Amino acid sequence: MNLPLIAPMLATPGTLPPPAQDPHWAYETKHDGQRAVVYLPGDGTVLLRARSGEDITAAYPELGALGGALGGTPAVLDGEVLVLDEQGRGDFQLLQSRMGLAGSPARALRRADRAPAHLVLFDVLWLGGDRTGLAYTRRRGELEGLALDGPHWSTPAALVGHGELALRATRESGLEGVVCKRLDSVYEPGRRSRSWIKIRNLRTADVVVGGWVPGRGRLSGLPGAVLVGQRAGGRLRYVGSVGTGWSTAERVELARLLEASGTDHCPFDTVPRASEARWVLPRLVGEVRYSTRTRAGLLRQPSWSRLRPDLTPEESAADLP
Repeated sequence: MNLPLIAPMLATPGTLPPPAQDPHWAYETKHDGQRAVVYLPGDGTVLLRARSGEDITAAYPELGALGGALGGTPAVLDGEVLVLDEQGRGDFQLLQSRMGLAGSPARALRRADRAPAHLVLFDVLWLGGDRTGLAYTRRRGELEGLALDGPHWSTPAALVGHGELALRATRESGLEGVVCKRLDSVYEPGRRSRSWIKIRNLRTADVVVGGWVPGRGRLSGLPGAVLVGQRAGGRLRYVGSVGTGWSTAERVELARLLEASGTDHCPFDTVPRASEARWVLPRLVGEVRYSTRTRAGLLRQPSWSRLRPDLTPEESAADLP
């Protein structure tokens, strides 16, 4: 059967709905994975398309068995591909070893043994007809009625109301965050909608600035990003590049401070791979927000928060891998 191509609906960053509106929203766990629209034509096959529309089916051969899970019932489902860590949480670094292998089926099969994928399903877009115009509660009920729980896929429950509880639970469990979905919302293909609100749990860390990379375009003459590290075992370990979080005035002030601390020597114990990097004496301490750390200790999705003139570089020590 030729199923219609449906672009995934996108969530808007935001905050929890006000308490009075809380009962009108459902809360789902936000996962750190690869978005996938799943096409099940009812002939035993499965097709996975990424958010870009790219066919990524061959990258995840272990999901092929999902093609027969609904028998001859054709469907289009929305979900996210994860690779789980030892605690059962999505690990984006592990997932990266699986992404991009759609053109290399043999490699994908070998990687599947070492880092198996798991598909989390959270919406139904087509089931005997177009379901995108139905309310979230109706679509969610139909999805749960499919009872899709298998060796490499699942349909986690959603929580209606109790948004603060849901967000706190994800934070305490080390999960990425929550997605808030209005109970009466329709599915809006390809749109970033206010009917879905995503909230990411962000962590903070104190870091030492050890270098910077010149900006381009409107940021010409200013730092485009700073290279930061943390003290560990008497060394300054590189933990990432931070390029967002400043106002124009703050970036100008940072440029002045960096210019006054220039040096010819890289202060990190291992020189980062950063084109056009300029080094500074490791004296400036700042606070950054980030989502998670990689296994090597690098900060994922870091954003600058503020300078910390009250701290010395030695106080930026961290428990790094």
